[in-house]
Amino acid sequence: MRNLVRTSASIAAIALVAAALITAASAPAATRTLSGTVGPGFTISLKYKGKKVRSLPAGRYRIRVADRSDFHNFHLRGPGVNRVIAGVDFEGTKSRTLRLRKGTYRYVCDPHSDEMRGSFRVG
Repeated sequence: MRNLVRTSASIAAIALVAAALITAASAPAATRTLSGTVGPGFTISLKYKGKKVRSLPAGRYRIRVADRSDFHNFHLRGPGVNRVIAGVDFEGTKSRTLRLRKGTYRYVCDPHSDEMRGSFRVG
């Protein structure tokens, strides 16, 4: 009888560990936050943890843009994305959560695209 109780307890413990592993594996990855700025002069940037974004893994990202001028915008284009995050005539902060897929993304101030632009790759 003791062996049956021990075996049952062992099976229950294994089942709990397996359930925890399955839950952890299926949990969505945390959404990372990218920080964009546009203005006040003729500047535009996109950073992750304080460094200019050059490449990122695919996934969900919250893009938070600080628009410091009412004559610029922040427009992001890439595979499956064509989004103006902060528009012309807007000053303040806006955020959007987007899924970035493999490919090249470009961000630009549309009215000043010759001098205010950047890009990065998602792999």
